[in-house]
Amino acid sequence: MEKKKYQIETQCVQGTYQPGSGEPRVLPIVQSTTYKYEDSDVVAGLFDLTVDGHMYSRISNPTVSELEGKIALLEGGIGALAVSSGQSASMLSILNICREGDHVISSSTIYGGTFNLFNVSLRKLGIDVTFVNPEDSDEEILKAAKPNTKAIFGETIGNPGLSILDFEKFAKVAKKLDVPFIVDNTIATPYLCKPFELGANIIIHSTTKYTDGHATSVGGVIIDGGNFDWDNDKFPELVEPDESYHGIRYVEQFKESAYIVKARVQLLRDFGSAMSPFNAFLFNLGLETLHLRMERHSENALRLAEFLQNHGSVNWVNYPMLSNSKEYKRAQKYLPKGASGILTFGIKGGAESGKKLAKYLKLTSLVVHLGDARTSVLHPASTTHRQLSEAEQIASGVAPDLVRVSVGIENIQDIIEDFDQALKAVAKTI
Repeated sequence: MEKKKYQIETQCVQGTYQPGSGEPRVLPIVQSTTYKYEDSDVVAGLFDLTVDGHMYSRISNPTVSELEGKIALLEGGIGALAVSSGQSASMLSILNICREGDHVISSSTIYGGTFNLFNVSLRKLGIDVTFVNPEDSDEEILKAAKPNTKAIFGETIGNPGLSILDFEKFAKVAKKLDVPFIVDNTIATPYLCKPFELGANIIIHSTTKYTDGHATSVGGVIIDGGNFDWDNDKFPELVEPDESYHGIRYVEQFKESAYIVKARVQLLRDFGSAMSPFNAFLFNLGLETLHLRMERHSENALRLAEFLQNHGSVNWVNYPMLSNSKEYKRAQKYLPKGASGILTFGIKGGAESGKKLAKYLKLTSLVVHLGDARTSVLHPASTTHRQLSEAEQIASGVAPDLVRVSVGIENIQDIIEDFDQALKAVAKTI
């Protein structure tokens, strides 16, 4: 069955898993670290990367491989690498092409954890990152480039500022610099946005969020578009011999798959941030309902945003699909099926009211998470973004009074009533 010809809803359910006669219809969990062989030459071929197969579950596993196949199919990529977390995906996507002395350009309106990774940890490894205002012109962003720039990075929907990435502009800059355009598509998911069709070369996800959809498992994934020419004198580690694999030249041997193969057999081998088979099993189950959930998440978020706009305890509301949003035109262009389930609003009373709100919510939970089937709330300035200075918070889209809501798939009237009573309760304390 050729899966690529089917629509994305069918791909979510079916994926690439094709059981034979008498085999499990549901993707099984292969909870094994190791594999049996009949011939030492086969094992030698596995370690020489000349034979397909699994040598050790840190590097590949049958259950994990099926998840990778499904996500690559959904995104339209040529291959994927599942890893232990979204942070691992962000880190390895950069380390796969950057080394000490290299440079990356990143949008400033990215997830706080990724900002810290780029701003602190990568710098300790000697990789410099310049953060740019994504609303700057392409000429202004190009000014941030250096001779050693190796990538440009952005998020489809910024977290928590909810800025919509200008794919056309960022892809143009990447092509001008002849470097890959890496996109975090976590909040949009492949159901709402296909970055490869918009000029991206590498896509990453925190599968912990909407891929899972039920807040059970931590994981991440890197997807290779197979649409970048690595043999351009900027990426010697993909072109020159890798002595840790008997002098293999990745571009020469693996052609358009060079990036994702190197990430697996070199970085995953050495750093060990592997996804467990059980988590891969749960992520695969989550993807089977991704299309249904993203429709409801997006619908509920818009309805809640419209309600909050007219609430007396709310100063402002940010959701890209609101007609008065500054992101509306871009959301219509890049996210025609919906803008996902995250919205933010400013509560009257500022930061103190934002912190109080969770105490009065009954249906909605205070959690450090998003993308769950259940509605949740967070005050980022005092929690997830507290490591950043106030100036850095604002640059990331976090105002002191900002409340982030991950709108679930419950009945929307129940969600609205919960926020209504909680906001009224907070108002009485001001």
